[in-house]
Amino acid sequence: MPDPTAPMTVNGDLLRERRERRQMTRPVLAGLVGRSEDWLKKVERGERVVRELSMIVRLGRLLDCKNISDLTGDTSMSMPIDDGGRVSHPGVVHLRAAIHAPLFAAAGTPADVGELAGRVAQAWELWHQARGQRTAVAILLPDLITTGHATVRAADGPEKRRAAVILSEIYALAQQYAAHTVEPELYWVIVDRARMAAEQADDPLALASAAWIVGNGLRVTGHTEEALRIVADAADTLCPQLEGGSDRLRGLYGSLCLHAAVTAAQESREGDAWRWHAEAERTAHRLGPAYAHPWTMFGMGNVAVHAVSIGADLRTPGVALRRVEDTDPSTIPSVERRSRLFLDAAKASHARRETASALQYLRLAYDTSPEAVRYVPSGRALAADLSRTTSGALSHTAHQLAEDIGVAA
Repeated sequence: MPDPTAPMTVNGDLLRERRERRQMTRPVLAGLVGRSEDWLKKVERGERVVRELSMIVRLGRLLDCKNISDLTGDTSMSMPIDDGGRVSHPGVVHLRAAIHAPLFAAAGTPADVGELAGRVAQAWELWHQARGQRTAVAILLPDLITTGHATVRAADGPEKRRAAVILSEIYALAQQYAAHTVEPELYWVIVDRARMAAEQADDPLALASAAWIVGNGLRVTGHTEEALRIVADAADTLCPQLEGGSDRLRGLYGSLCLHAAVTAAQESREGDAWRWHAEAERTAHRLGPAYAHPWTMFGMGNVAVHAVSIGADLRTPGVALRRVEDTDPSTIPSVERRSRLFLDAAKASHARRETASALQYLRLAYDTSPEAVRYVPSGRALAADLSRTTSGALSHTAHQLAEDIGVAA
């Protein structure tokens, strides 16, 4: 029996066959994944090893693979590859209109900066507490965006910089909503505006927050190396300020550490992943069990969620599932993050071919937050794969779950 913990690598012959079947030249495929033609030639000839899961998935998406085993040849490791397709949300049309609104005509009414900050805080709380978080914040985001811009334009001096910080946080929330639901062009407009607002604020914490936002954008689009670089640089910048710094600074530092940990795991850098996670865990302990960052939700519960994600991304499902057993879901203050815990547990169970457990965890993820599964490509891909491959007594359960999530055949 193949060893499920053996390093996962691209099979050069399978890669070449897939590329030729798609009638794609080496320069084209290499360019799409940000590598040289010579790099791809060496991979296809077996002269270069590709173990990074993120790169395997990027290649698989471009070559219409349904599973990473289509490129690795290792059938002991079944991991569905989503096609990168998005499931649009009804609120996207109003979000798009607000983002592309005229700069002068009907450009929104300025608000008191403190009042706007309170509205944004409430919107973030709604994102983390509502089972249908996208539907809940979609009602608020268009007006927050237009009001945020109007407030920045109307303010002066320190108030203008404070308003810019708040505008950056509005766009951070918009990014969370827009992930996987909008076209790439609009998604990157949102990311870039969050960064520009943070730069306008000229505030170190706002800039570090922007690094977290841009890092999310880079990682979700497969640019994991660049994502790791930008969040690690931001974390290193904040590190000397931890002594004597505010809880918010430490919470943001911990958020960046968790971001770096998951990103490193997606690059198959196990040592770096757990090193970053250990630093985040130390920071969370220092902040205490009751602390949660107002919009990243960094705290002890979120550290536990990320440990499961790291185990799943490193292709060590046993580690991921042991972490799940050690985690009390009630300590996770965010419904969306709690759903993610169960979704990652479902992925790990599926990797171990424990179908009943995978279905149970996926059902828990969906029941905790339907939108945190329905609008996440990996959740949809897992539901579809379980529906296709489950037979016998559990087949009806798998088909029903796929229908609930919206991927039934």
